[in-house]
Amino acid sequence: MKKIILHLVIFLGMATTAHAQQQIPLPEHPRPDFERPEWQNLNGEWSFTFNRAAAEQGIGSGQLSGFDLKIQVPFPWGSKLSGVDNSGDVGFYGRSITVPDAWKGRRIFLTVGACDWDTKVWLDGVLLGSHQGGYTPFAFELTDHVRFGMSQTLIIGADDTPADNRLYGKQGYGDARGIWQTVYLEARGENFMDYVHFSPDIDRSAVKVETALDRLPEKNMQIRVRFKNGNQPDFVFPLRGKALKTKTQQFEIKLTNQHLWDTDDPWLYETEISLLAGDRTVDCVNAYFGQRKISVAKLPGRDEPYVALNNKPVYLQLTLDQSYHPEGFYTFPSDHFMRDEILLSKRLGLTGNRIHIKAEIPRKLYWADKLGLLIMADVPNWWGEPCEAAQKDWEYCMRQQVKRDFNHPSIFAWVDFNETWGLFTKVNGKNTYLPETQEWVRRMYLENKKLDPTRLVEDNSACNRDHVQTDLNTWHSYPPGYLWKELIDNEVKNTYAGSAWNFIGENRQDGAPMLNSECGNVWGYEGSTGDVDIAWDYHIMMNEFRSHPLCAGWLYTEHHDVINEWNGYVRYDRTPKYDGMDAFVPGMTLADLHTLYYIAPQGDLCREARAGETLEIPLFASFMTGRNPGALRLETSLAGWDALGNESLSAVATYPVAFKPYMNESIAPAKVTLPAQKGLYALRYELKTAEGSVLGRNFSLIRVKEGENPVTDRKTQLVTIPPAQFSGAQWSGKQWNVLDGLKVNGAGSGYFEYTIPWPQGLSIGAAESVTLIFEASAKKLHGKDVEGASSDNDGDYMLGKGMMDPSKNRNAYPMTDLQTFPSYVKIYVNGKVCGDAWLPDDPADHRGALSWLSQPHDRRLYEAGSCGYLIKTPVPLTALIEGQDIRIRLETPDGINGGLAIYGKDFGRYPLDPTLVFVGKQPPEAH
Repeated sequence: MKKIILHLVIFLGMATTAHAQQQIPLPEHPRPDFERPEWQNLNGEWSFTFNRAAAEQGIGSGQLSGFDLKIQVPFPWGSKLSGVDNSGDVGFYGRSITVPDAWKGRRIFLTVGACDWDTKVWLDGVLLGSHQGGYTPFAFELTDHVRFGMSQTLIIGADDTPADNRLYGKQGYGDARGIWQTVYLEARGENFMDYVHFSPDIDRSAVKVETALDRLPEKNMQIRVRFKNGNQPDFVFPLRGKALKTKTQQFEIKLTNQHLWDTDDPWLYETEISLLAGDRTVDCVNAYFGQRKISVAKLPGRDEPYVALNNKPVYLQLTLDQSYHPEGFYTFPSDHFMRDEILLSKRLGLTGNRIHIKAEIPRKLYWADKLGLLIMADVPNWWGEPCEAAQKDWEYCMRQQVKRDFNHPSIFAWVDFNETWGLFTKVNGKNTYLPETQEWVRRMYLENKKLDPTRLVEDNSACNRDHVQTDLNTWHSYPPGYLWKELIDNEVKNTYAGSAWNFIGENRQDGAPMLNSECGNVWGYEGSTGDVDIAWDYHIMMNEFRSHPLCAGWLYTEHHDVINEWNGYVRYDRTPKYDGMDAFVPGMTLADLHTLYYIAPQGDLCREARAGETLEIPLFASFMTGRNPGALRLETSLAGWDALGNESLSAVATYPVAFKPYMNESIAPAKVTLPAQKGLYALRYELKTAEGSVLGRNFSLIRVKEGENPVTDRKTQLVTIPPAQFSGAQWSGKQWNVLDGLKVNGAGSGYFEYTIPWPQGLSIGAAESVTLIFEASAKKLHGKDVEGASSDNDGDYMLGKGMMDPSKNRNAYPMTDLQTFPSYVKIYVNGKVCGDAWLPDDPADHRGALSWLSQPHDRRLYEAGSCGYLIKTPVPLTALIEGQDIRIRLETPDGINGGLAIYGKDFGRYPLDPTLVFVGKQPPEAH
């Protein structure tokens, strides 16, 4: 990790280039993996129009006065950052360009990083060419039409008329219309390199190099590879003999003391590749590569196949990256933003991202290369049937993706198709994956492997049990947390060479690594979850994955929220969510669920037990690494919260844990004797090195419903009342109860009033003090809670059409984040104000463990994870009248409108109902 930080500091400390000093979006070179020194960024403000007549006039006259709009390139029209509304299917861009005098004698090209879909380019009215496709770069030569040092008019037309036989991906989240990647000019030689591909061979300390020239080479030409780092000598490949008869040149370079690329040390060999004619440089490209190997290997001492990096098995902990931005759609606002996308995954402790049905922007892939994050790269899909036009568009994109992204060491696998989208044919009204389509998919899988033998290829990221031929035996599943053990047990049982499970027709498993390639709880509940606490089911899921080593990894949906899914690690604007796990183990976050040194408690995340019971909780050690941390110890402790919300902590035991490389086995169980008091307890597990460094944290929750009260003093009396037993309630918004009154809600302003009979045998004169204790939060009126609201959002959940209300889904209860919804409660006893409290939020996260424990297993969620704040308010004795009912009013006054929720002993965070604590006077001490 230190090396990653060092690389980052060096990069950020470099002098700012002239391009970066310009006030244009994305000024950096878009292809640091293939960069010529002479280039000019054309991003920034362009003239724009949807008016075809105005565009045609501009093409003919070279004047852009009829272009009635201004657009910021490279943001797709319709996105906020573009400055142009989505008001048409065909758009025209125009601007003046000046090719520098210094480029005379060079061949001049315009490169468009990506433009969707049918693109034409004119220079001073001359059509330079056209291109069809929406995801990969293309270039047109300007040389014969350039007037060096003079202003010329460049016009680009883009026809993005929708069609279901074109690649589209998830553009329902925001159409990537027209130009969506950097546009630039560059100077090339009279003969130039179309690409340079590096194929590492770490087993021989060598790298194979392939480059394709634009023309056949001349005699006395040579290709020179100059290493800018790594202490490698220049390598010169003379072009003679057979090399003069082909444009494609191949050679091998032996590396001295090769420096491997991996996720902890992402070393990149930086090179300058030159095409030379004698002493003259004809063409020059700066490129880089990572010396690494992707293969399949078995866990040491076991029979499970895993994806391997540099011949070492890697436990894949991945996330689905929709790679969308709320204001730029496919296009990110800055290079720093793309860097931070990768850093987010690194900070979470993930192995990599799966870029979902989008050909990713090369600079984001660069940051994955630079920071050491593995990438599964999807080829985008279409949404119609597998017609010839759709297949042609897909195959073109696949080939161009492989060509463009070949040198990114972060990419370890290509994913050709997802969930059979675009592969179904309607037969008698039913979607059918026809045998002839399956065979086409097989051919494309084999073609992809032929184009790129350095990576794994997946035929189809499968949710329909329909693999044909693949290097990765993947499956998708989105069950509720409580079903994960049964589900993974079944996957493991059916995974073996020759098994028909997860394959279609006569195809069979062949021993490829088995792993999950989409998971989470978002689709596991009836009608999907909407916005909920993701961490609870996630925690259960991680415990199960780490207890099943035959499953070589998992891929969580998803990296960030999008317009119709709110199950990301962060919000759509990339602000964080709060998981609440540190309430049970200080310092614990989701990253602890991704540690390579994992202790997985077996059984339910939260279980019920009897007071005073001695429990043995089985533990499974999942050490997915060969790095020996030395002597290990597992420290356990018991934290508890009693029926008054008081917290306790006691050490339990320390166990030595013997490390073995890639150890996946049961270890000694954790033993604990529970206190005699009822409450909620957390058995904490902290795996530490001999020096005390924490390698991983986890916990098991234990609910003791029956047991002693938290006070044993006979002079102290507790009077409790369930939250639903209010004698009166009035709310400006709405009042409703959850799960038969385990929690009561009032939205807007208003009150709950409770009438409590005077406790039998209690004398006010004998009381020292009285305290009211309860758990409460603000209560937002979510979309699903509005009277008459439908639980359905408008839109398509796959395509994502339209912005949706994250709280409208009937299962939703938005997870805690930076956007708070505060409220205020004023506390009255017998009409007298006794206290008040600000309620910072209406949260839902791990802290609401009791809310999760009370959920019925019916594929529905009822305010799961919601929790409140512990309120303790002294009640003046003067407010009480002995023998008369005690009236307690909990009120959110007019003007506040933040609502109020009251939690009972089986819901929320604390195991208590609203409680009055009467503390008796102590007798005077004897003298």
